Amino acid sequence: MTAPEDVKEGTHTMRVYLPATLAMIQELTTAGGGSEFVPLSGTGFAVTPALREAYTSGDDEELGEVALREAARASLRLLSADESDLPARRVVVVADADATVRPDLDDAVVRLPGGVSAADIVAVHVDGAAAEAAVRAAVHAVDAADLGDEDAELAVGDVEDHDLGWYATQELPFLLDLL
Repeated sequence: MTAPEDVKEGTHTMRVYLPATLAMIQELTTAGGGSEFVPLSGTGFAVTPALREAYTSGDDEELGEVALREAARASLRLLSADESDLPARRVVVVADADATVRPDLDDAVVRLPGGVSAADIVAVHVDGAAAEAAVRAAVHAVDAADLGDEDAELAVGDVEDHDLGWYATQELPFLLDLL
């Protein structure tokens, strides 16, 4: 895996944080062992040189948390189009994958050339049931929050106060069964 400070132009293997929904995870787990996760528009987040420059301090773990939060916020946008009957929860897929750094889009944004093999998924982060009401409110407010609406920013801040749970890939079928 390429260290973030070594990432320049081109495609490199790196730890990526990919926004998702429970419906996308359900599709991944029902597709079988040879399946792959395909992020919408190939968009993900990672510890990039631009992200590193944006923060005056922080090690890889702390900056990884920043990239995780960015992916969780992007998950809210995916939920706005989600028509499944599954609970409203933010989901972030963490994988080691080939990606191209895109500082022209934002500090932590990367683009993947295709899907991520299930074998390359390291973990999945998912909101707990206690976050569902805050997630639903934030789904409707995230775009307005990005445009500076203070009430919307508070709604998104409320959901960001909830920690995402960590799940190993082999736990995902059990997580979905418990929903």
